[in-house]
Amino acid sequence: MPLSQLVMNLRWSWHPETRDLFEALDPQLWRSCGGDPVNVLGEVSAERLATLARDRRFVRRLHDVVEDLEEYLSAPHWYQSLGGGGPTGPAPASIAYFSAEFGITEVLPQYSGGLGILAGDHLKAASDLGVPLIGVGLLYRAGYFEQGLSADGWQLEHYPALDPHGLPVKLLRRPDGSAVVITVPLPEGRTLHAHVWRAQVGRVTLLLLDSDVEENAPSERAVTDRLYGGDEDHRLRQEMLLGIGGVRALRAWCQLSGAPAPEVFHANEGHAGFLGVERIRELTESHGLTFAEALQAVRAGTVFTTHTPVPAGIDRFPRALIERYFAGFGVPLDQLIPLGAEEDPTKFNMAHMGLRLGQRANGVSRLHGEVSRGMFNGLWPGFDEADVPITSITNGVHAPTWTARELVELGTQSTSAGDVHEIAGDVHYDGVDRIPAGELWSTRRLLRGRLVEEVRRRLRESALARGMAEAEVGWTDSAFDPDVLTIGFARRVPSYKRLTLMLRDPERLRALLLDPERPVQLVIAGKSHPADDGGKQLIQQMVKFADDPAVRHRIAFLPGYDIGMARYLYWGCDVWLNNPLRPLEACGTSGMKAALNGGLNLSIRDGWWDEWFDGQNGWAIPTADGLGDPDRRDEVEARAIYELLSTQVVPRFYETDRDGVPTRWVEMVRHTLRETGPKVQATRMVRDYVQRLYVPAAGSSRAMAEGGYEAARSEAAWRAHLLENWGTVRVAYVEATGAGDTPEIGGSLALRAEVELPGLAPGDVEVQAAYGRVDDADGLHEVTTLPMSHEHGDGSRHWFTATLPLERTGSFGYTVRVLPHSAHLSDPAELGLVATA
Repeated sequence: MPLSQLVMNLRWSWHPETRDLFEALDPQLWRSCGGDPVNVLGEVSAERLATLARDRRFVRRLHDVVEDLEEYLSAPHWYQSLGGGGPTGPAPASIAYFSAEFGITEVLPQYSGGLGILAGDHLKAASDLGVPLIGVGLLYRAGYFEQGLSADGWQLEHYPALDPHGLPVKLLRRPDGSAVVITVPLPEGRTLHAHVWRAQVGRVTLLLLDSDVEENAPSERAVTDRLYGGDEDHRLRQEMLLGIGGVRALRAWCQLSGAPAPEVFHANEGHAGFLGVERIRELTESHGLTFAEALQAVRAGTVFTTHTPVPAGIDRFPRALIERYFAGFGVPLDQLIPLGAEEDPTKFNMAHMGLRLGQRANGVSRLHGEVSRGMFNGLWPGFDEADVPITSITNGVHAPTWTARELVELGTQSTSAGDVHEIAGDVHYDGVDRIPAGELWSTRRLLRGRLVEEVRRRLRESALARGMAEAEVGWTDSAFDPDVLTIGFARRVPSYKRLTLMLRDPERLRALLLDPERPVQLVIAGKSHPADDGGKQLIQQMVKFADDPAVRHRIAFLPGYDIGMARYLYWGCDVWLNNPLRPLEACGTSGMKAALNGGLNLSIRDGWWDEWFDGQNGWAIPTADGLGDPDRRDEVEARAIYELLSTQVVPRFYETDRDGVPTRWVEMVRHTLRETGPKVQATRMVRDYVQRLYVPAAGSSRAMAEGGYEAARSEAAWRAHLLENWGTVRVAYVEATGAGDTPEIGGSLALRAEVELPGLAPGDVEVQAAYGRVDDADGLHEVTTLPMSHEHGDGSRHWFTATLPLERTGSFGYTVRVLPHSAHLSDPAELGLVATA
């Protein structure tokens, strides 16, 4: 049946025409089901379907939507233009993308916050670009949690029982109809069993493992009960099912569907790190490789993305727990344990394992890349932070999911037919300059009005749920105003995001909210982790302030933050507020979604905003990072927010021309759509991953696998030999000639270095001259490196030369360093080995 074909492909979640079709089945039912097509199709009456089957216009419309989906699924997209999809081309035939959470639609509540939403947007953008990605995750029977509030404003958690049969997923079955069962070994001879559910996200398949199956004992059945719940034992079993079970589910899917086996494995955060351990085990069994040899092959095709800027955000398990769970797994414990080694010898660090198992690694904004290089510097001793081999790819958001339809229909975006950009999945904003200011403004007002309606509905619902009588909730009908400057703040509630910073001076905030001429209204939402009482206290403080009858028509905390609520906020807010403690926000994609809708950001320069704030797309809150006293810092930064609001944001919003249009504000909206819009696209992000990480990883992976993994064997042997002899490598002597007493710009410096390489050949190393500006403590800055040429050797002593150009004035310094060299290294710092003069 064509309707069930449409329901089972989650492209409907970002394709308005498909959603329109489902709404047309029964508009009232569509509203009461909260826009859930699975529910609608399950509940619509047979009579109604029979009537529609006779309606030629509806049937033609259905045919058009089905045809559009089929074309979307089969037509070539950007990725197909790369020439790849196999050993002959550079692009990998398939990529596996592992994540502990995926936020695709509120109908499939398998996400807690930004990490999951990002993973969902990654899959959607990969589908739009034609990237052959397979997602791998877990199916949580209670999702994360549904949030409510008590009468006194304390967060309440409700865990709904999700039945996969009522979700847009299909059970993976063998040709004989039996369910595929994945197994993962546990201690004491026990086994964890799991079924695999398949969700179709456009062109991308998402496999979700579910442990709630009859074969399991009660404790094993509960492994996939809820996202980020349970004790260390529970979390470890979840992560083993995700990593080990995920690889096994992939193998089963590829065998059953004929899909090519993934050449690249992408771990989105450390939760999925065990995927590398399982692939090492596979290779030791299938090809007789040693652990060290298999490690080379696995690392080559693995990409690791870190999302946390703080060590506290990393999963760390007791080493003894890892030893107990992996004792009989099939990989030597003495080789496995060092992968997760950290400063505390009793701990096993999942992020460290991710970095050691992934030859390529990245942070999620330019600033977060810098923070990550500093945070993980210890894994590359002897190297400066700038040399740590962790790059960055700034997150993006999926425009078709998050952009208000009215803005698209207004003509802000365009993709011209047959244009190379359309095949690249790009959305252009060149149409925005042709829209009259009045039209743009009235569309923004329409969206603000829709948000106000939603706020009133949710306020009423929440007030009744918190114990108010029907007679006491009349005030919600007139809460908020579609003509008042509306500020949004919605995100998870860890302490570093500082939900309550705006309450620092309650009287000043009250004055902004209640200004008789130019008021402000604030919509706030966010969930605290169930175990985080500190976060719940912050929510309670905010709720208590917003409950005050004097201000409750201007400020609201809305419980139940999810994708459905988020859309209204991104569409309707004029300003998106973000005030984390810099640099603790890895990226902060919510502000990107607001920008896609012409929302202006008011944010600390952290995450993506540090990179793309340009003075016209919003306001930067000055930071006081230098202050050691956190209380004082909060004080200074809160004051800066109040100042910006009262002196810049509010006046600009209310300063209108004779037609009532705030022309300077509208110009900022226009600029944001045109300049920031293209940068924050998830299609841009996924193209970056493909070109900078996936394609090189596929090349490395193929090189390692050639000739029955001969390169992996020889690389492992070379590394072992190098490590054995590295302790005796040293730069014995460096001489410089040619600069005279006063070096001049345009001149040059001839360097000659004597290097001792006992047990190694010159080809095993790269000798580099590093030069730049020197400080008073002889530290080098703005460093440039230049490979030195091997001149001649005598036994274990070798001479290398280079000519350094003198390109800058001021103090000039240089040094010589020796690094390992192999064609299979992706970065000279990869092994963490260096010898310096």
